Amino acid sequence: MNASRLGAMVRKEFVQMRRDPATLRIILAVPVLQLLLFGYAIRTDVRNLPTVILDQSRTQESREFVERLVATGNFVTRGEAHSYEQALEAVDDGRARAAVVLPPSYARDLKRGRPTAVQVLVDASDPTASQNAIGAAQLVGQTLNVEIVEKRAGGRDAQPPIDVRVRPLYNPALKSSIFIVPGIIGMILSNILIMLTSMSLVRERETGTLEQLIVTPLARTEIMLGKIVPYVAVGYIQMTTVLLLGHFVFQVPLRGPILGLYAATFLFITANLGLGLFISSMGRTQQQVVQSAVFIMLPNVLLSGFMFPREAMPAAARLAGALLPLTYYLELIRGIVLKGVGLRELWPQTLALALFAIGFFSFATQRFHKTLE
Repeated sequence: MNASRLGAMVRKEFVQMRRDPATLRIILAVPVLQLLLFGYAIRTDVRNLPTVILDQSRTQESREFVERLVATGNFVTRGEAHSYEQALEAVDDGRARAAVVLPPSYARDLKRGRPTAVQVLVDASDPTASQNAIGAAQLVGQTLNVEIVEKRAGGRDAQPPIDVRVRPLYNPALKSSIFIVPGIIGMILSNILIMLTSMSLVRERETGTLEQLIVTPLARTEIMLGKIVPYVAVGYIQMTTVLLLGHFVFQVPLRGPILGLYAATFLFITANLGLGLFISSMGRTQQQVVQSAVFIMLPNVLLSGFMFPREAMPAAARLAGALLPLTYYLELIRGIVLKGVGLRELWPQTLALALFAIGFFSFATQRFHKTLE
């Protein structure tokens, strides 16, 4: 082996790498991005679950129970409910992840030495988040029971005065597949459609067919619509396949309005196709487009709530996740499929997807117009 020839080859590769700034940025930026995203997103110790309180006792004793619950750090109050139906509705539409129900006789029963029951409703569609909440609620009940029993009879009375009954909603068995399968639908639609459409314009440019499209009487909006319509059909086929397999193989329930889910999915598909076309319009080669798409797909996996609960993330990571269409679609599809709620309860997520669809498609069309000029 000739060392001088090998050295010349190595120097040539470094020079070529330096002449490709896009690749150099990817080499330097991706490790930093992965470190930050994995460091902030991968947290299984979920805390600060939004919680509504239905305090029908409204006494010092009932307030003490709520304060003990909040002091664990697993719950944070997000208002009060005035009925059991309101408490359940708050968990259904995603405004809260838990609800605490204290009966009217809570303080009276404790003072008279009778047992009393407290119910804690927990959104168990995400087993990771719900297990911490269930454990914290039961621990608060056990701690209060020990203190009350010691005050009453010096520790000789073994009858627990407070019965904390935790009711896991939507996923009583805490099966992870119930939570993951709906998320897989959103992940497949987002990442695959972004990648497919982001390559389309660049492929046309590299093969020389883009110039043929430019000279046709087609308006730029018609060209962009023609690009995305076939992929809408592809997205629906992918969604239906995973939905059916998840239902029959993993016993994922289908509780909500399926037609509403398909209607909202159209907004999500359009948003991702528009984002893919926008990425495609910014690149000159397929390699540049793939490198740009990485900066969307990696946050999709980590910051959207697909794998890791968003409640466990710091504020900056949650803010970054709020800029992703997948975040809202996951809330929507899990709400419809697992909780059985409709678009009326999930209108904020539907509105966000509509804004993403309009915005990304408009940006892509405008960018394509500038590229032609």
